[in-house]
Amino acid sequence: MKKIAVVLSGCGVFDGAEIHEAVLILLAIDNNGARYQCVAPNVWQRQVVNHLTQQISDEKRNVLVEAARIARGEIKDIAAVKVDEFDAAVFVGGFGVVTNLSDFSKQDVNFQLEASTLKFAKAMYDAKKPLGFSCISPVLAAKICDAGVKLTVGNDKELAKKLETMGAEHEDCSPENIIVDKHHHVVSTPAYMLGKGPAEIYQGIEAMVRHILLIA
Repeated sequence: MKKIAVVLSGCGVFDGAEIHEAVLILLAIDNNGARYQCVAPNVWQRQVVNHLTQQISDEKRNVLVEAARIARGEIKDIAAVKVDEFDAAVFVGGFGVVTNLSDFSKQDVNFQLEASTLKFAKAMYDAKKPLGFSCISPVLAAKICDAGVKLTVGNDKELAKKLETMGAEHEDCSPENIIVDKHHHVVSTPAYMLGKGPAEIYQGIEAMVRHILLIA
C-alpha cells in the first residue's frame, strides 16, 4: 500500500494549514486506497491569528503541536522522517505555508524555506517521488524544484508573475482541475485560491491525489 507524507504548517487558514484542504486530502488518500502520515516542522509560528476576529494575537504557538490537532495526534516531526518511508508527499495550503514553512510573506521572491521542510522536500524531489501542492503551497515548489516546473495558483496574476520570476511556469486552472508536470513529477490544484466550498475543491484535490498515486 502506497504511503503519502502530508505536510502541515499549523492549524487554521490564517496562520497555519487550511483545515478543509488538509482533511479533504486525507480523505482522498484514504478513498484511493493509500496510507498517509502527517508531518510538520517543530518550530514556533512566526505569528498567531485569532480566527474569530482575524487579528494578530500575542500568543506563542508551535507548528508541530498545532498541526497535531488536524492529525488527531498522529503526526511526526518532519526532521525525523526518512524519504524511503514514503511514495509521495503533499503540501497543504493555508497562510502557514508562507509564514511557517517559509518566509515568503516577508521576503517575497527572495524567500527561503524552513530548514527541515526544505531538506525533506528536496530529498523527495531528488528521489523523483511525486509532490502535490494545493492552494498557495505551489510557491514552495518554485524553490524545491528545478527551473521550469509547471504550477498553478488558480488565476492570481500577481502571484503567477512572482512564480515566473522565480523560474517556474504558471498555468491558470479552475479549482476542480489540476496541472500536471510530468517531467518534474509535480501536481498542483488551486483549492481555496479559487474554490467556494469543500465540494468544489474536493474535485481538484481528489484528482491531484489520484494522479500522484498513479505515478508514485
